[in-house]
Amino acid sequence: MRVEKGQVRAPEIGPLWLNSPPLNFRQLRGRVVLVDFWDYTCGNCIRTLPYVQAWHERYKDKGLTVIGVHTPEFTFAQYESNVERGIREFGLTYPIVVDSNRAIWKAFANRYWPTKYLLDKDGYLRYGHFGEGGYGECEQTIQELLHEIDPALILPPLMEPLRDEDQLGAVCYRPTGELYLGNKRGRIGNDGGFKEDQVADYEFSGGKLEKNFFYVSGRWASTAEYFEATGDGPHSLKLKYEASGVNLVMATPRGPSAEVIIMQDGKPLARSHAGKDVRFHDGQSSVLVDSARMYALVDNHEFGEHEIELRCSPGIAVFAFTFTACVDPVASALQVSASSQS
Repeated sequence: MRVEKGQVRAPEIGPLWLNSPPLNFRQLRGRVVLVDFWDYTCGNCIRTLPYVQAWHERYKDKGLTVIGVHTPEFTFAQYESNVERGIREFGLTYPIVVDSNRAIWKAFANRYWPTKYLLDKDGYLRYGHFGEGGYGECEQTIQELLHEIDPALILPPLMEPLRDEDQLGAVCYRPTGELYLGNKRGRIGNDGGFKEDQVADYEFSGGKLEKNFFYVSGRWASTAEYFEATGDGPHSLKLKYEASGVNLVMATPRGPSAEVIIMQDGKPLARSHAGKDVRFHDGQSSVLVDSARMYALVDNHEFGEHEIELRCSPGIAVFAFTFTACVDPVASALQVSASSQS
């Protein structure tokens, strides 16, 4: 989204900063400013961060200031210590402002994670992009705005894509949508639905799973933001999905850590299909949840329909599933070839 020069000037920004002393847009006049709204638990945001960091490194000495605006989706992501841990994990070195009360989010009338806005040297909004992708267009606009400051400025060629699935020719399918597990926005498939804001027993007979719903058995606490396994006995969560990968935001509100055993299509995950947070022991595939963040559970490399089951230890709180759907050109070609031969 490009905006004509001189139409919209950006609002000012808040007081709590990481990686930088406090900044404001007035003092940044004369520079191009990239404002990136993100959340350290957001899978789509996480995938854009390598590009944002790379632009910071490429152009900070040529007139660009990158500002990350961390606006939390979940309550635990409001805490500065959690944001700092996310910044360290992702290796971010540009200035980041903590927007836990959503003041900056509201001032920009923003609606999506992630969103990138570019401001010109006079502080006017010139470009916006919602969601993943558009990396080449965004960098091209950065260079155009830098050349408005200094037409003679020598800039590097546009970056090559940082991932195979961002290459020209990669295929992106329509995956299962983001699935929340708290009773405020979640979709539970069990008969009777949520037993809101209480601890209760749930039963699922093992019948057919409908897409875009999750199913649980065992004793769970239902809150507006999350579902928490509680009490003795097994705790199972199942769902059917269409995607190439599965991520899940999890935490352990009442203890330092707990374990989740992962099954796909009735079997432990194959090592070749495991997300980066999965470990293997005693014939099982599992994830150790020891901090409040997004965990990468499944990476099937190809788009397809599967069923996943999580067997959760007491204390596991589950917030939201997200699903990936882009595959690299080689995997896309192999998948198309296999489909045509079947």
